Amino acid sequence: MPIATVNPATGETLKSFDSMGSEEVERRLATAETAFGAYRTTRFDERARLVLRAADLLDGDRDDIARTMTLEMGKPVSAARAEAAKCAKALRWYAEHAPALLADEEPAADDVHDSGADRARVLYRPLGVVLAVMPWNFPLWQVVRFAAPALMAGNVALLKHASNVPQTALYLEDLFRRAGFPDGCFQTLLIGSDGVEKVLRDRRVAAATLTGSEPAGRSVAAVCGDEIKKTVLELGGSDPFVVLASADVERAARTAVTARTQNNGQSCIAAKRFIVHTDVYDAFAEQFTAGMRELTVGDPLDEHTDIGPLASEQGRSDLEELVDDAVRKGATALCGAGRPEGMDQGWFYAPTVLAGITVDMRIHQEETFGPVATLYRVRDLDEAVSIANDTPFGLSSNVWTRDDAEVERCVRDLQAGGVFFNGMTASHPALPFGGVKRSGYGRELSGHGIREFCNVTTVWHGAEPSGS
Repeated sequence: MPIATVNPATGETLKSFDSMGSEEVERRLATAETAFGAYRTTRFDERARLVLRAADLLDGDRDDIARTMTLEMGKPVSAARAEAAKCAKALRWYAEHAPALLADEEPAADDVHDSGADRARVLYRPLGVVLAVMPWNFPLWQVVRFAAPALMAGNVALLKHASNVPQTALYLEDLFRRAGFPDGCFQTLLIGSDGVEKVLRDRRVAAATLTGSEPAGRSVAAVCGDEIKKTVLELGGSDPFVVLASADVERAARTAVTARTQNNGQSCIAAKRFIVHTDVYDAFAEQFTAGMRELTVGDPLDEHTDIGPLASEQGRSDLEELVDDAVRKGATALCGAGRPEGMDQGWFYAPTVLAGITVDMRIHQEETFGPVATLYRVRDLDEAVSIANDTPFGLSSNVWTRDDAEVERCVRDLQAGGVFFNGMTASHPALPFGGVKRSGYGRELSGHGIREFCNVTTVWHGAEPSGS
């Protein structure tokens, strides 16, 4: 895949970049190794000063970088500005909280003495150079939610971003440079996916994190497993949105529209499968479908646009195949199910609701990356949980109920990294983020995320002989 900015609203190539050669990649690896040797010994207050400076710069750049993201991957510009603001918030959160999250721990005195020690501590020390392989759908946020904790922990970062967002990738390197980080602390590698394995196998790379597709995750995990290097993987999701009989149906339907179509529907944590109790199914389906129909599809640089184009022509083709397969096998399209009329340029797809989903349809098991929702009618909570779990993924989940017993049942039985009640899944710096099953492993954000790339070190001091 060429490294280029291609406007998904028009298909026009705006800017192309040459892939970095082996000599430049080697130079950057060497620079990263040197940078870590010094940066790992810096104090938290110095790291925080740099991270806070990056947050301030990002705030000032918000409009410009939002436009860049929109031109590169098609999200509505208002959503792009919100993404930039969220990144600045995360930078500030980690600057404030990292010292406490990585504070030395002291075991209980009785346990220390029982181990034969006079004293003992547990320290969190940085691992080294961490390679981040990141996707295009949240081109700023996906990187910052890795970089903020990694840099505050004393690691240094190499970024291999998606090939269709090169200008955002280069902006991130420039952002941390302007913030005053030492040379080599954060660098972008403009390389294709075929160049990732060589970097992963380099002795100077200590660990890797990847957000992306299941095949990409398998590839990175296999290489790092062979090299015995730590990985964190955040892969696909086919999140259930369960609406039970006691739910506030009007609010659930209104929220469902946003939950499905955020980021033009191209989000791992977007709700995708809407599993609705039969008692409220008809009311929910009517209101949800009406809300999807009312969305404005158009130029993502227009402030009034709700849904922009999909990020790539291939992405739209993949979505079309899933919808066509479902309709061919008996699904009913309550709205959409095609390209919007009169929009001949760009990779647009109409907001779509499909009902009558059966297990033989590909869309029942595969992730839909676009504004397409599937509706299921269920008799009771048992059936709802069964369908919710009938997926290879387990990233997050949404449940609408006012019944405490149903809350406890869903917390116990839903196979996901998160359960969000009476609201839509969202990420926040204070809350761990990640999944189970084929959605990956490890956690980003919160204290769990900052410790993923730390050497958890036991420091033990033997007791002095009595009378010495």
